[in-house]
Amino acid sequence: MKPEIVQCDITTLELDAIVNAANETLLGGGGVDGAIHSAAGDELYEECKSLPEIEPGVRLRTGEAVITKGYDLPAKHIIHTVGPIYDEVDDPATLLTNAYRNSLRVAEENGLKSVAFPAISTGIFGYPKDESLAVVKNVLDTFQFNSVDRVVLCYFSADDKRQAEQFFYGK
Repeated sequence: MKPEIVQCDITTLELDAIVNAANETLLGGGGVDGAIHSAAGDELYEECKSLPEIEPGVRLRTGEAVITKGYDLPAKHIIHTVGPIYDEVDDPATLLTNAYRNSLRVAEENGLKSVAFPAISTGIFGYPKDESLAVVKNVLDTFQFNSVDRVVLCYFSADDKRQAEQFFYGK
């Protein structure tokens, strides 16, 4: 599937779901995670807090995904996923692949048609942007889509958007 590539604040998108580049606590953080929690409102924090801990402080493992309501966002749902910290794991590509693939799987399981992704793990988690784009392309080329018919890659900076357009479309 060829994605739409946009530059904007992901919290403004009116889609079935936006993906949150979350941390394993699911209770908010910096970057995209903090922006989504702030825009969605306190009910998101409460729903995330109600999810069971797998181990102390961990509600979601790296590469896994879970869905919540969108609350005050224009998006109906938020799919939370935890991307890898690039320099702290042995196989970051597999974990990043799992984060994208499991997010799409959750969207499909919930019959969603449209989903937007931020550039998972490319901020403070240090994943190289060019390597990340290769992972995303591979997932979109190999995933078995059924209900999802619109995938948006959302970038905050013009440079990141241009890099993605060059990678996917040769622009």
